[in-house]
Amino acid sequence: MSHLPGIVVTGCSGRMGQMLVRLVAGSDRARLVGALERPGHAWVGQDVGLAMGGAEIGVPVTDDPLEAFARAQAVIDFTAPAASVEFAALAAQARAVHVIGTTGMEREHLDRIAAAARHAVIVRAGNMSLGVNLLVQLTKKVAQALDPDWDIEIVEAHHNRKVDAPSGTALMLGEAAAEGRGVALDDVADRGRDGITGARERGHIGFAAIRGGDVVGEHDVIFAAAGERVVLRHLATDRAIFARGALKAALWGQGAKPGEYDMIDVLGL
Repeated sequence: MSHLPGIVVTGCSGRMGQMLVRLVAGSDRARLVGALERPGHAWVGQDVGLAMGGAEIGVPVTDDPLEAFARAQAVIDFTAPAASVEFAALAAQARAVHVIGTTGMEREHLDRIAAAARHAVIVRAGNMSLGVNLLVQLTKKVAQALDPDWDIEIVEAHHNRKVDAPSGTALMLGEAAAEGRGVALDDVADRGRDGITGARERGHIGFAAIRGGDVVGEHDVIFAAAGERVVLRHLATDRAIFARGALKAALWGQGAKPGEYDMIDVLGL
């Protein structure tokens, strides 16, 4: 087993973190070599398996990313933008593949991640499922085929604990639609409507976000014209699809050249 890539899971107490710990610990393609939490967290110092309410697995939770990353060939990270940026620099220092599923990134975060990617492999995606990445490709193709008389609206729904909107997946879809149209998303995005907004602008790409209950993730890309609509849809019912995609990305990154990649690269789409 010692020849298998060693993986550190950041934010191990979260829902995605716990799912990733279980997936990696039970994998025959990778080893769990670290579980990371923020300083002062109640889990720090405990075996991560026991902290999760299960059996001991021999991996203590640590709050020292540099020490954890030094033992790893990959880091899987679904945390927060500020944390992911710091992890990117440390993972690059350790020459570990950094898989980032964190959403809500601002330009300054992306610039610092791009700088880290000059020294190591970073796979960053707003969504790691095969189905969503197929939807991204389809969205780009349909946007290429339809002129701006077809309005584009992206509607997404998630659970009531999601902190960012639009979702990272919705923004991926918006970027794909804008690329298909040959425009920059920042120039045509309508990310919020309230009050007397006036008529919809031709060629703009609209976003709407729904939050409620335990919705894992639902995304619709609506192309609407006079008398007809085309709707592309993806429904996620199990977070395990994101964990499996992240592990696939961590394994794919072994031996890749330094640079910033996405799941389109990993899946060969």
